[in-house]
Amino acid sequence: MIGGIFPIFNKEISSTSGFETKPLGINCAGFDLRAFRWTQVMIFAVEEINKDPILLPKVSLGYRILNSCASPKKTLRAALSLASGPEETEVTCPPPISALIAESGSSQSLAVAEALGPIQLPIVSYFSTCACLSDKNKYPTFFRTIPSDYFQAKALAALVSHFGWQWIGAIQSDNDYGRNGMLAFTEEVKKLGVCVAFVGTVLRTYSMDKILDVVNMIKKSTVKVILAFAPEGDFYPLMLEIVKQNITGIQWIASEAWITAARPSTPEIYQAFGGALGFVMQSMAIPNLKPFLTGISPYTDPNAAFVKDFWEIMAGCRPVLPKKETHVEATNETCTGNETLKNSQHVFFNVTELRVSYSVYKAVYAIAHALHQLVFCQQAGEKDVSPCLNLSQIQPREVTDHLRRVNFTNQFRDKVFFDVNGDPPASYAVINWQLVNGQVQHVTLGQFVSDDVGDYKLSIQEGEIVWRIGKQAPASVCSNACPVGTRKAQVKGKPTCCFDCIVCTDGTVANSTGSADCTPCLLEYWSNERKTECIPKKIEFLSYNEPMGIVITVVSLFGASLSLTAMMLFIHYKETPVVKASNSELSSYLLFSLFLCFLCPFTFLGRPTIWTCMLRHTAFGVTFALCISCVLGKTIVVVTAFKATFPRNKFVRKFGPAQQRIIVLSCTLIQVIICVLWLKLKPPFPDMVFKYSNKKIVLECNTGSDAAFYAVLCYIGILAVICLILAFLARKLPDNFNDAKCITFSMFIFCAVWITFIPAYISSPGKFTVAAEIFAILSSAFGLLLSIFAQKCYVILVKPENNTKTHIMGKTVKEFKMTTSW
Repeated sequence: MIGGIFPIFNKEISSTSGFETKPLGINCAGFDLRAFRWTQVMIFAVEEINKDPILLPKVSLGYRILNSCASPKKTLRAALSLASGPEETEVTCPPPISALIAESGSSQSLAVAEALGPIQLPIVSYFSTCACLSDKNKYPTFFRTIPSDYFQAKALAALVSHFGWQWIGAIQSDNDYGRNGMLAFTEEVKKLGVCVAFVGTVLRTYSMDKILDVVNMIKKSTVKVILAFAPEGDFYPLMLEIVKQNITGIQWIASEAWITAARPSTPEIYQAFGGALGFVMQSMAIPNLKPFLTGISPYTDPNAAFVKDFWEIMAGCRPVLPKKETHVEATNETCTGNETLKNSQHVFFNVTELRVSYSVYKAVYAIAHALHQLVFCQQAGEKDVSPCLNLSQIQPREVTDHLRRVNFTNQFRDKVFFDVNGDPPASYAVINWQLVNGQVQHVTLGQFVSDDVGDYKLSIQEGEIVWRIGKQAPASVCSNACPVGTRKAQVKGKPTCCFDCIVCTDGTVANSTGSADCTPCLLEYWSNERKTECIPKKIEFLSYNEPMGIVITVVSLFGASLSLTAMMLFIHYKETPVVKASNSELSSYLLFSLFLCFLCPFTFLGRPTIWTCMLRHTAFGVTFALCISCVLGKTIVVVTAFKATFPRNKFVRKFGPAQQRIIVLSCTLIQVIICVLWLKLKPPFPDMVFKYSNKKIVLECNTGSDAAFYAVLCYIGILAVICLILAFLARKLPDNFNDAKCITFSMFIFCAVWITFIPAYISSPGKFTVAAEIFAILSSAFGLLLSIFAQKCYVILVKPENNTKTHIMGKTVKEFKMTTSW
């Protein structure tokens, strides 16, 4: 015996009972022709098996079919009724049925699977797709001949991704089928970056107010694509309201539960739902089924369940049968008895593309093959068939075990088997609602199948799809893809698919549309104005070609020329009183060092290299140390020369040319030692500096050791301060011989320049740092050159009459002696 539970009436009429009266029974309404055909397919399959000499030979299958009213409560009652024996039967006896075919709704199947699991009664569902039913720990005896929603969710997600829909709405039924199916779908589309704008909930028992809430939700939303994951009975009231309010322009995606249902497939519903896309399991045409269906008649078997209700709908009249009630609305017309359905063109008799009915058909055959293996201990089709088990000894647990091992190919060359979760292999057809000759047709335009390695492939004939609006797939996005050069910026409080487009910040780029983030450029690159690509940064250094470099070159050459000219003058006129009084040897050393100082800026110009970096600071330090050492020597000579007039002053008399050379050499040698240690320990090196500007790279010489650099400056400063002090002490020397005042003035200029240089050097950006150092070098060099030698060169060239010993040592010396005596 095989049990069957079907939602022949698809709506439960609720009633309220008090405590004073016995509760009323469950009343059902809404005769469902589709579900009734499922019952007839089960009966047809059982009769076909009973006639088959190979499958279960000499064994007759029986069946018992009950109505579930599409209610979990009613389904559970029917299942317990089928599984239990008479009241006087002992509990240890096997159930009256060996297996149960149930149910269409996932919520109903969950209730049955939980109740019958402990007694190991196998349940084979033909239309319950909830992925939760694949849990063998909770539902060890549950099988099904329709793929799980786990696979359907993948198929629906692949469809949404295929057409680039990123902003969709969703409708779910308020039961396990809708909730679990929508949960699986949501998890899949999240991986693809798709957002669900809203999730409306429907149920066939909902009031009109709840239906209108969902309608308003749809009207307020901006989505153009909506998925309806609900059985046809739960979704149909909403469909009617959408058509009534003329809500068009929505591309609907359907679950397998309603895409091929007959009731909504009408021209009226097509006005709003035309072009709907969805997935269904494979279809099949069952031979000899149509004559079986057209032969259904209340006069053939007056006791056949639900046939009278079926006849009143199909024939349009009420058959006269003794003591028979009907659940459908009574008609005034009574049948004559001559009515027939043989030539009816009703969709009920269209058996060319059976889907759920074929699933019922496979369920019956799967149970029959399991029973055959159990009873005959071999596969169907083998010779020498003989029972190895008494039919009365069949236990549900054994039927369950053999169902797990079922694996056969039916007459349609379709392999029937169950995986470890009790699920069949996944395979779907893509269905498109099209209006052909005024009738809604479910046109197959593709498929979703798994390949050999377990991956899934979606193939669609896009050119054949009929869309709700237009001839191309509608766009459904919350925000358009961000153009190149911009990135997505999440809008607070909205899904991730709703975003603003923000221009990439400087130094970052987005070279593709829809970029989530801007890519930072490498350190040596910077973004262009459009922020679409990284371009090399501008290289900056103080070059000879730019205006500042040209000016520095000209000024340096001019200063070097002046120094060289002055040195030649002093050499040429070395026997004249002015040159002799100025100490021609030290003056020549000083002019030569100034000549080198004016050449130092050339090491600061051009692209920095290892050698120029090592040379620029050390050459500057040594040449200026030599320069200040010469000035120091001249200062000491001036002071000692005039102190020689005092008697018993032996020191000043011994301070001759040798001592002067020793002072110059020793003072310069100290700076040379500092520079050698600097180059040995932490030498300067060329460096790329990025901190001054984001759009350019400044090439400059890194000092290597700031301590060494400032040690060189400090040493020059110490020499300059000593010169300044000594020159200041000799400020009252004769006016005609004014080297001391010239040196004092030059040292003031020198110290002022270099004191100003330090903050300017620190604060100047990029190549201006180098310019500041060159300015200090040139300013101090010109200060020394002009302060000390300008007047002497003027006397030599312009006033030769003053270039005499008398003029220099005459009147002024006498006045000086009188002043000092006083």
